[in-house]
Amino acid sequence: MNKKMRFLAVPALALSTVAMAGAPAMAAHDGTYSSTLGQLNGTTGSGTITLDVTGDQAKVKLQVSGLAETFMDAPYPHVQHIHGGAQGTCPTPADDANGDGILSTTDGAASYGGILTTLTTSGATTPAEGLNLALGGQGGSYTIDRTITLDEATQKALAAGTAVVVVHGLDPATATGTAEAFSAPSDLEPSLPLGATSPALCGTLVESQMGDMPAGGADTGVAQETGSNTAMLALGGGLLLAAAAGGTYVVRRRSADV
Repeated sequence: MNKKMRFLAVPALALSTVAMAGAPAMAAHDGTYSSTLGQLNGTTGSGTITLDVTGDQAKVKLQVSGLAETFMDAPYPHVQHIHGGAQGTCPTPADDANGDGILSTTDGAASYGGILTTLTTSGATTPAEGLNLALGGQGGSYTIDRTITLDEATQKALAAGTAVVVVHGLDPATATGTAEAFSAPSDLEPSLPLGATSPALCGTLVESQMGDMPAGGADTGVAQETGSNTAMLALGGGLLLAAAAGGTYVVRRRSADV
């Protein structure tokens, strides 16, 4: 390199260094996270989720299909959340504390923790919206495709590898356990059926490498036909009344971990 070339190269290098120094630092949790959601409690459905995260912003794409379709002639409402603060895993049949064949929300909590972010179809995504059925997925197949804000707890869970996505709401036609187990008092609201509040799909969010889609939870067993026709169910601890005519939903919120 001649003197003239060296003279030109030095300022260029200096400018490049200054530009890099002025760029915002990449947060520890920035990246692309994904999961293929595994089946729990005899669910025959499937789901995938991808989060492209920069700072407190996340571009979310959740796609599910094959879940319970209807309840009282209206779309079955499914709530889903990013859970965290626990082991960062999905429960297995061994976590069924009372051996009734259904993994309840309480059974799974030690594995995936409490709600950090609610994956709503629109509007707010705080844990307070975990009971908002109007903002949940409707029917057996749906997509949530939006940009949301992540709170500090969710950001930390992603960085630690303990963030888990859980979709709630079982189909009585395929749920494991007996009809009596499905219709037994819920761990969230004793006057309501257990199967309606239990996790259906689950997967740990893993930072993707080369576009990989990591696997989620595992199927929990044999499908069991049930005859339950309860006109009232709880999802995420909210009381849902389904009117036979028109399928109108009325929600009374209550405190619960789902």
